[in-house]
Amino acid sequence: MNSPALKEKLNRLTDIIKAYPAVAVAFSGGVDSTFLLKFAHGISKDKVTAVTAVAPNFSPDEIAAAIGFCSGEGIRHVLVDLGDSFLETFADNPENRCYLCKKSIFTKLLSHPGLAGMVFTDGSNKDDSFDFRPGEKALSELGIKSPLLEAGLTKEEIRYASKEIGLAAWDKPALACLASRIPYGEKVTAEKLTAIYSLEKALHEAGFSQVRVRHHGDVARIEVLPGEREKFFDTILMDNINDAAKKAGFTYAALDLSGYKMGNMNK
Repeated sequence: MNSPALKEKLNRLTDIIKAYPAVAVAFSGGVDSTFLLKFAHGISKDKVTAVTAVAPNFSPDEIAAAIGFCSGEGIRHVLVDLGDSFLETFADNPENRCYLCKKSIFTKLLSHPGLAGMVFTDGSNKDDSFDFRPGEKALSELGIKSPLLEAGLTKEEIRYASKEIGLAAWDKPALACLASRIPYGEKVTAEKLTAIYSLEKALHEAGFSQVRVRHHGDVARIEVLPGEREKFFDTILMDNINDAAKKAGFTYAALDLSGYKMGNMNK
């Protein structure tokens, strides 16, 4: 992996970041935005600011992790609370939900008085172009830069480079907005998002690394990595997860027999 091709991409990324007078990194705490933030800060220091949106469709744990990372690294961090009315932007959950969501988020970030004059960036990478991502259109319309994508970096390369520079998040499971667990056309509500978050938290605490709780009304359809499905052969675990699902507000909990796969809800 530590190939001339990767070195060339990282050199290209360095040149891209150096060209920015000041940069704001949309920071979710995931693998990609963590690497971009750390890499950019290593080059431009105080010219780099992390920006994290606070909204009901983002996991409170990830927001807390983002705050902790910036504090530990000494990186300026701006939290932007999108307010209680934010979900109304995409509550009807059309197929372009991601577009509406990102357009609203970045419009709010761009208007923040403490971020004026900065080049706004996000952590999109080359692999993202292979999935259904209507949100990319919003980024383009608003002039948001994607330096990792521009440098041609893939997810695998970002994970490798993250490990090389000592980032604990290098093997962190892929993150996604909690609203992505709700089928298109079904209303997005704060109550549903809280239920999803609560059950996913219970699954992580039970030892599952990558999980998705798909919200189908009374039913929670649980996806875990294919290699971790056999953990559910433990009846005590099944009882505990079933109890957690009921506490979260679901009537039934079901395991998706095919396991987790990115983009399952886009089919």
